[in-house]
Amino acid sequence: MDIELGELARRCGDPDLILLDVRTGDEFSGERGYPCDPRQGHILGARHVPLVAFAEATPDDVRDIVGAPEGAEVVVYCHSGRRSALAAIALEAAGYQARNYEGSWHEWSRRHELPIEVGVP
Repeated sequence: MDIELGELARRCGDPDLILLDVRTGDEFSGERGYPCDPRQGHILGARHVPLVAFAEATPDDVRDIVGAPEGAEVVVYCHSGRRSALAAIALEAAGYQARNYEGSWHEWSRRHELPIEVGVP
């Protein structure tokens, strides 16, 4: 199941929601990104887990990466929703309520009222 911009914006900072950014480290930190995005960085409160971490991960590995019990709600995003869709499949296989933010950073970065962070927390 996907999550839309409005719901994610309302739930930003919700302790019951795990938010994962699966882009590269440079994209996450804001050092490098796509020139089509007006802002660089990541969504406030997101944890960085690059997509490659899910590549050959078993469900147990995925649960170790996420660090939350099965059944937890996890939202995943990237730049345009493609990489995060792949991560959502691995998260679902590990027993999470995985939701893909299809608009991802490409959409979020255009909304200047939405909170972002730059750098690595």
